[in-house]
Amino acid sequence: MGASSSTEQASPERRQAESLAASTGALTVLEKAFSNLSDPVTKTIPITSLKECFKLSIDYQNCEASFKPESFLGLLNHVGHSILDHFFLSEKDGLNWISFLNGYTKCCGRMPTSDSLNNLLKVFGTAILKSGATTGLQVESSDSDYKINGYLLPADLLMLLWMCWVMSWSSRLPQLVKDKATFGLPDINNLVLSAVSSCAEGGAELNIWDDTILGSDKQLPIGKLHVWVLKTVPNLPECLVQFIHSRLSNSASQQDISEPSSSSTGDSHSIARFNNYLLTPGRAWSISLTLRSTIRDEILKTCFAPDIDEVNESLLYRSSLHGKGLNRFWSNAEGYNGPILVLISATSEDHSWSIGALTHQGFENKDTFYGTSGSLYAISPVFGHLTSSGKEKNFVYSHLHSPGYEAKPKPVGIAFGGSIGNERVFMDEDFSKLTVRHHAYDKTYQPGALFPTQGYLPTEAQVLEVEVWGLGGEKIKEAQNAFQKREQLFTEQRRKVDLKTFSNWEDSPEKMMMDMVSNPNAVRREER
Repeated sequence: MGASSSTEQASPERRQAESLAASTGALTVLEKAFSNLSDPVTKTIPITSLKECFKLSIDYQNCEASFKPESFLGLLNHVGHSILDHFFLSEKDGLNWISFLNGYTKCCGRMPTSDSLNNLLKVFGTAILKSGATTGLQVESSDSDYKINGYLLPADLLMLLWMCWVMSWSSRLPQLVKDKATFGLPDINNLVLSAVSSCAEGGAELNIWDDTILGSDKQLPIGKLHVWVLKTVPNLPECLVQFIHSRLSNSASQQDISEPSSSSTGDSHSIARFNNYLLTPGRAWSISLTLRSTIRDEILKTCFAPDIDEVNESLLYRSSLHGKGLNRFWSNAEGYNGPILVLISATSEDHSWSIGALTHQGFENKDTFYGTSGSLYAISPVFGHLTSSGKEKNFVYSHLHSPGYEAKPKPVGIAFGGSIGNERVFMDEDFSKLTVRHHAYDKTYQPGALFPTQGYLPTEAQVLEVEVWGLGGEKIKEAQNAFQKREQLFTEQRRKVDLKTFSNWEDSPEKMMMDMVSNPNAVRREER
């Protein structure tokens, strides 16, 4: 491992460094990484080896976003160097074991989310300056502490988010992270517009449909940006932590991340293919930044999957593929007893927008609300996340036609929040009309608009597309497949007619019906 002398092994400084590293659960990985990266003579890691470890020499072949900052590639080329400058400070001979551990815990140790966000902003700000671009971000550091002030422009925030996307992509697909690996940049303008609406002066009154906002000089103060991140995308700082841990894990397993490979181009076309869905990679990644459970891993599979067939495994229902209507939806979603994400694209007042709902349980045919937890999402053009308020539990309503007569029939359709007759979100049984009401009608989910210009009056919109994604994993999907096979078998058995019971024409139901039609008033004696 490049260990030091026995005196240093017993030193309080080393014990403290190893204890902090062990609290992250990564001490074994760090030992192997240090052994592979360090010089056996000096027992230190040469700075060149660590630079190669964190290098982001990556290019992108396509970009789905309409606005593309030109300085983004230059920023990526300096991310690795910026990480070293802030966390892995080396001596003349290189980085010794204690400095290596302290550098890791400084960026990946247990700390408040606000501190992790400051670490991310430090790396971003330094990388921008090293690339030769300018920024309003100001990092004031001292020997014991540092402060981050200033502001970001919308274009700066877009580059920050894209930097985090590339880090996530690199962490999830290390086998594709080769020299000059190619990938696609997703459209995450909904996140930028969300921050502009929340942080910029007069942002709430902006015309969010204006395409020039992304390239504008609207200032996003760092203090307000902190609040927006913690409320809307609290997992964003984890992208840096996961990237550093992933690269050191690769070094521990002696994987050469700079070796070129023809397979590295496989992801470059996936962004365009996946954007045919409502759940585009950018939207899936945006939603993942709000989640901290195993559901996050499942939605990231749809976000970074190199093969579109792997994505289709999570798709339970799509109205343009399976047909519109509650019955079509039910035949595809029934039996899935796990977390489900519903996305709805609609149009009103000549504008199209998308919303979403995440339930932590499967759908049930009930004439009352049910559920234990869930979230509502504004998906596009502005991203928003509305979690449970804790006041009521009217999370989900899904009701088919009930057999028989109903004196007071309940609404048929799917709803989220509110109460029967005053649902927060309600989609009719034909999946043709969507009604969205003001949050004043709803005590289950937090207040907030689900689409731009939403007012106090209910909004009726035309449904364009509906998608339902299962986020419960392979076992839940296998259980649903088994359930649907059983249901199909029962249906086929009920449709079969046992012809052996009708041995001749006189006993057949066809003759009985014909006799009744020919003389319905004839008296028929019951044979005894």
